[in-house]
Amino acid sequence: MTKKEAIFPELYVVGAGPGDPELITMKGYRILKEADVILYDNLANKDLLELAKPECEKIYVGKRPYSAYTPQEDILEMIKHYAFTKGKVVRLKGGDPFIFGRGFEEILFAREHGIATHYIPGISSMQAVGLEDIPLTHRAVSEGIWVVTGTKKDGALSGDLRLAMQSNSTVVIYMGMKQLDQIANTYIEAGNGDMPAAIIQHASLPKQKMVKGLVKDIAQMAESKQLTHPAIIIIGPVVDLY
Repeated sequence: MTKKEAIFPELYVVGAGPGDPELITMKGYRILKEADVILYDNLANKDLLELAKPECEKIYVGKRPYSAYTPQEDILEMIKHYAFTKGKVVRLKGGDPFIFGRGFEEILFAREHGIATHYIPGISSMQAVGLEDIPLTHRAVSEGIWVVTGTKKDGALSGDLRLAMQSNSTVVIYMGMKQLDQIANTYIEAGNGDMPAAIIQHASLPKQKMVKGLVKDIAQMAESKQLTHPAIIIIGPVVDLY
């Protein structure tokens, strides 16, 4: 960029997909090649950074669960700084940025500071469970999908789980690996302990691991396969279709 060229500040919040770099969208692929700065998360596949042009600045701002992380306030300030000093900032986030990804918080912050914003959806990890022959819905088996967080801001399990259990829908739980005992007990107390359940770790990657069983045994299931985060939990009859 020459000194005479004006900097146009803009932010692209881009979904990197569940892990496999080939699962990024074509639009996400193109924007990564045009980026001046990429702020990337822990769950975004690092192979995607190879798409960037040589002069692109790539900065890790990951948040590993239950360990050291970059505070959200620092990430917001970086978005503002680099948008006005570099131009096109890509915020690369694992899965889809608008599904428990805080992507819209970053969009709103950027808009408040006069930065043009763009959202590029990504394939969520819950969609990648189909790679293990688990459909999220199936005719006459599941009438819908309930997607809940296993860990709210205060660290508690979402109360919506009890509502989801009363439906004829597949239940998908993000960020629930620290709540397995509580999830099991919630189902057992409602008389649904024998509901089929699965845990899939590193969905779509070569190191993907999965275990199936009954929700009442979900903690022991995870321990038997040494599963931990990042993982997705699926509960419902769709787990046992194949």
